[in-house]
This record gives sequence, structure tokens and C-alpha cells, in this order.
Amino acid sequence: MAQLRVEHVVTSGLFSIDGEDFQVDNNIWLIGDDHEVLVIDAAHDAAPITDAVGGRKVVGIFCTHGHNDHINAACALRTASNDAPIMLHPADEMLWRHVYADALPDTPLSHGQTLRVAGTTLRVLHTPGHSPGGVCLLLPGEIAAPTPEPDRVFGGDTLFNGGPGATGRSNSSFPALIDSIERELFTLDGRTIVHTGHGDSTTIGAESPHLQEWIARGH
Repeated sequence: MAQLRVEHVVTSGLFSIDGEDFQVDNNIWLIGDDHEVLVIDAAHDAAPITDAVGGRKVVGIFCTHGHNDHINAACALRTASNDAPIMLHPADEMLWRHVYADALPDTPLSHGQTLRVAGTTLRVLHTPGHSPGGVCLLLPGEIAAPTPEPDRVFGGDTLFNGGPGATGRSNSSFPALIDSIERELFTLDGRTIVHTGHGDSTTIGAESPHLQEWIARGH
């Protein structure tokens, strides 16, 4: 049986919000084996993502949220991947429409929903705050391996190495984001690896001691 693996692609482009543009690097994560793969956040340019996919079947294009820099290659990747379904939480469809006036995502995401790829079940966590429809995806570790692997959570812009995702912009809420992080992420095992939408990965154990600092500073 082919072994499940996590692969990483970085693309660069503009994040546009509230009339401003920012140059950003985005992390794209691929979960799968030699035969099929789930793509997390099709950002900026479909070409390097399709290169990483190779000839494998794309079982889905999972959008952690609807900001343009996380979805602006989704439709091109869908076309290049034999109409692989684009998955988005319905609360972020208004953000989706800022990018795609004439196209829709295919599969609505919801809290507790499970997805399957390469024989593994992943669980959707609704974590609003950075955006109303922000979601994370929890991948259980391989407990049967000779050296047990930790769980992994693909967090988009919910939680970063060093703090919560940005708020203070349209459709964001710092209190909601803190509540999401505390309720859905900081209840996970401290060894859980957090694969972020931008920048370096971190762990739940590295971030959770700083919760009260973030609350005190307000961002």
C-alpha cells in the first residue's frame, strides 16, 4: 500500500482586501499517496500545483477560506484536474464572488464533516474569525507506525507561528477568532503540527501558552 504523505508548494502573488494590495507568499499543501491527492488552498498559480500533483487524481480542492490569495488558482486547477470539486464553507461565498463572478464552488464544507483521501479520513473544523467561513482540516497521525506521528492541522490563516490570523478587516472578528482557536485548536494534543497558510509551520504546544498575551494585545 502506498504511504500517505504531505507535500508543500509555495506560490506568490497579491492579497487584495478593502482596496489595498499586499504581496504575499502562500503555502499550498497536498495530502495523498502515489495515486490520489487532496489540494489545500490553490493560490495564485495553478501550474506549480499541477506539477506537484503529477498524474495523480485530485479528489478535491479544499479552500481554508475565501480570500483571493487562497482561491485565485482554484478554478484553473479544477479545469486542469478533470473537474476536481472545489470545497468552500458557504459563509465565505461572498468572498468567493469577489474573485469569481461567473463560477461557483462545488462542495459546501461544514464543521465535523469528514473527507477521504488515500484511505485516510480527515475532519473539517469550522474556525471563523479571520473570515466567517474559515475552516481547518485535521489529519490524524499514523499511530501504528514504528515511531508514532503527531496529528497535523492545516489551518489556513486561523493560526500562525507566533499568533492568530489577522483581523481588523472586513468580515473579520478578533473575538470570534480567539474563540475558534481556543475551542477547536487548543483542545488538540500539544504535539499537533500546524501547517499554516503563510510562513513556517508550528505546533499547538508552541502557541497555546501565549493565548492570554494575544488577548491582552488585541491581535
